[in-house]
Amino acid sequence: MTAHARAGAQAHTAPADDGARHDWTLDQILALFGLPFSDLLFQAHCVYRRTFDPNQIQACTLLSIKTGGCPEDCGYCAQSIHHATGVQAQKLMSVDDVAAAARRAREAGSGRFCMGAAWRSLGERNVDRITDMIKAVKAVGMETCVTLGMLTGDQARRLKAAGLDYYNHNVDTSEAFYSTIITTRTYQDRLDTLAHVHDAGIKVCSGGILGMGEARADRAGMLMTLSNLPHHPDSVPINMLVPVAGTPLEDAGKLDPLEFVRTIAVARILMPGAFVRLSAGRESMSDEMQALCFFAGANSAFLGDRLLTAPNTDRDADMRLFERLGIEIMPPETADAAAE
Repeated sequence: MTAHARAGAQAHTAPADDGARHDWTLDQILALFGLPFSDLLFQAHCVYRRTFDPNQIQACTLLSIKTGGCPEDCGYCAQSIHHATGVQAQKLMSVDDVAAAARRAREAGSGRFCMGAAWRSLGERNVDRITDMIKAVKAVGMETCVTLGMLTGDQARRLKAAGLDYYNHNVDTSEAFYSTIITTRTYQDRLDTLAHVHDAGIKVCSGGILGMGEARADRAGMLMTLSNLPHHPDSVPINMLVPVAGTPLEDAGKLDPLEFVRTIAVARILMPGAFVRLSAGRESMSDEMQALCFFAGANSAFLGDRLLTAPNTDRDADMRLFERLGIEIMPPETADAAAE
């Protein structure tokens, strides 16, 4: 990158008074990606320190409340009926079992409890069951998050009335690359659901997956979509692809670890007030890679040995790493206040 390009990227990094912009261009974001690694991490860490305590992270737990049988054809997903992965369709869990899992998660230190169902969209017949689950998890004393596919505006309002804090609906990748990964719903479908969630007063959780064969411009495009929403997502999960045998992406090449760290850093610069979450793929990351991600601005992670159908890092290993890095887990009430 030329000195002029580096200067341009640095100029665009300077945040406004509230640290938030919604007018990023693809060229500006690519200029950030192209900065020397140390310069990029320095800028991201400065932004991070202005908005969060860099020595605390939010701990979350993710539970699959309805596994398998999804009609979508997402090329990365083990739960799609289009792929021969061996994952069997299961019924929706009971409210009591979900509440028990939430209690265990809180006892283990998690502040947010996320519930995922392998659906294309939330069917009307399941709305009451889901709202009962939300109320039960809230009664345990945890933040609630669900990921249930597409929503209507009315459904979003009903989830809000039940006490839902967050709704996860990832855009996955750039709009340009999207149709090579998914054909059963459009990019606009995803954006419409995010709008319904925000309009209902629910906090938005939206991010994407890296390592699906996309180019750097697609990673930049994904972050451009999220950062240019009228309101930045409150949480931005960044996933590393976990290749699953039987899916179209089972042989996807491994992404350069430093490119993943760069993506975390750029997400922090573009969306300074968001929780940037290390999500799927952590079990394949070295401690050193994770430490760079935390320095670059990641301040949220899933704890527990499973993420839906994918493996996750052992909790004891996480605790040892956090101790080595001097990182503390945010108490639930602290994480909730930081998100306001």
